[in-house]
Amino acid sequence: MKFGNRVVALSSAAALTLAGLGLATLGPGGVAGAATAPVPTITWTSCSQSSLSSGGAECGFLSVPLDWDHPTGKKIELAVSRLKATVPAAKRQGIMLVNPGGPGGSGLGLSALRDVIKKDAGKSYDWIGFDPRGVGASKPAISCDPTITKGPRPDYIPDTHSAALSKEETVWLDRSKKYASACGKKYPDLLAHMKTTDTVRDMDLLRQSLGEKQINYYGFSYGTYLGEVYATMFPGHVDHMVLDGNVDPRAVWYTSQLAQDRAFEGVANQFFAWVAKNNGTYNVGATTAAVRANYNKVLKQLETKPKGTIGSDEWTDAFVHGMYAEFLWPDTADALASYINNKDDISAARVAYNNSLDADDNGYAVYNAVNCTDTAWPSSYEKTWRPDAFSTAAKAPFMTWSNVWYNTSCLYWPAKPGTPVTVDGTALAKQKASHGVLLINATLDGATPYADALHVRSLFPTSRLIAEVGATSHANSLGGNPCIEDRVAAYLANGTLPARKSGDGADVKCKRIPLPQPGFTKYGASADTNPLGATPPDPNRKDKPAPPATDRNVVDSIIGLLPQRR
Repeated sequence: MKFGNRVVALSSAAALTLAGLGLATLGPGGVAGAATAPVPTITWTSCSQSSLSSGGAECGFLSVPLDWDHPTGKKIELAVSRLKATVPAAKRQGIMLVNPGGPGGSGLGLSALRDVIKKDAGKSYDWIGFDPRGVGASKPAISCDPTITKGPRPDYIPDTHSAALSKEETVWLDRSKKYASACGKKYPDLLAHMKTTDTVRDMDLLRQSLGEKQINYYGFSYGTYLGEVYATMFPGHVDHMVLDGNVDPRAVWYTSQLAQDRAFEGVANQFFAWVAKNNGTYNVGATTAAVRANYNKVLKQLETKPKGTIGSDEWTDAFVHGMYAEFLWPDTADALASYINNKDDISAARVAYNNSLDADDNGYAVYNAVNCTDTAWPSSYEKTWRPDAFSTAAKAPFMTWSNVWYNTSCLYWPAKPGTPVTVDGTALAKQKASHGVLLINATLDGATPYADALHVRSLFPTSRLIAEVGATSHANSLGGNPCIEDRVAAYLANGTLPARKSGDGADVKCKRIPLPQPGFTKYGASADTNPLGATPPDPNRKDKPAPPATDRNVVDSIIGLLPQRR
């Protein structure tokens, strides 16, 4: 259940081209009289990654306390990048921290967003990308079992629903237990200090290290929860804040996975309907039901006879990945059409599955490390998880069981859970220096259902909510919709927010951008016409279709887009 992993990323077209101070002290959580941590200096150097250095970014490491209850003790290091403002000093608006979601998404490259915001509105900020503790280039980076996604894996879906656990349930619970144990053996100290509140305190130490009184912040998916908690813990340190794909803080984290299952069922139906409307291209069914039946047919075949490394689980993950962003639909549909029309050709599905994966298990390990300790999960699989899963899967079969096994390591996690912060935006509303909060959400988002954004709006009196009506793409504020992007630019340029409307709805409703056109490959002889106007096959192009014509699409690197991340 990634929020974004299945989480969002900066467009491949944007390409992630990028991009010490004082002795002030900070008490844990900003509590007066608490033990303090000296503010470290960041030594900025050229970035080792060419994608960062070629864009003019500089990189360094921030030393932060391993344990914020003992802030002068052992330290770990966060990888940080900076792409400086290009405006005159008098017009500079401070630092802009960015988080892509996950938890577990690497944000180091996101300083590149400076040049993505429309009307040059991002260029008055120093954009700060960072890998949170345990992530990516930070030290240490968590990896418990890099083979965890090697396929084919045991089937997600239990064959039976009886009083006794099915063989699939038994196998997956055993895998989850072994994974949690491996993490505990490798990181006995770090796992107890991977909560959202730890990262929030790291963010405020980063603010101090950069010599700033406030941060500006752009958070995607799980990154919105980081923003909500930061604004609650440090309301006086917030200036501009954009939260895209909003997490309901009441639902962290067990409840949110069930909500995701139901919401992604709706997204899957939208996708199958789109494929049916483009049957002239894909030839896998002229109705939603027919397309879904073909999807399930392949799923069943792969349960009993995997194709190399691709079994039923990998097939599921490839399609779940595609439900995070509509511009991925042509590639996802191609995986189904190729199998149905080309004698069980699995190659396109293999590509789609590989595109859904992190390079190793770092993202998944951090996802568990944060989610399993932010708050307590139900302790009994038999009494809670199991009945909830069967009940939810009866109405939402597309993703439920994959989501269950993505999270069951929390049943065995070796670090004790904490108590989540009660998110409250009223203190932020009293800060005259704050510009308020801009919230953005698609109304049919699967990873962060629209109801979550409505609740977050109710918690923050200074917030405004922009809804992209009828869209399913997750955390897509930079996805090419001018109605959204122009408002983001105006807000970042001068703090302009739409008027807040009375009631519990959105303050601005933006018409969704068009659904994608089908891919370049055209399959077998369907008599159907294409009501969406398919692009004819290009004889000179044999690779996958290009993303939509914008360099601001959200793709796989901001949030990871693996199954079940926020």
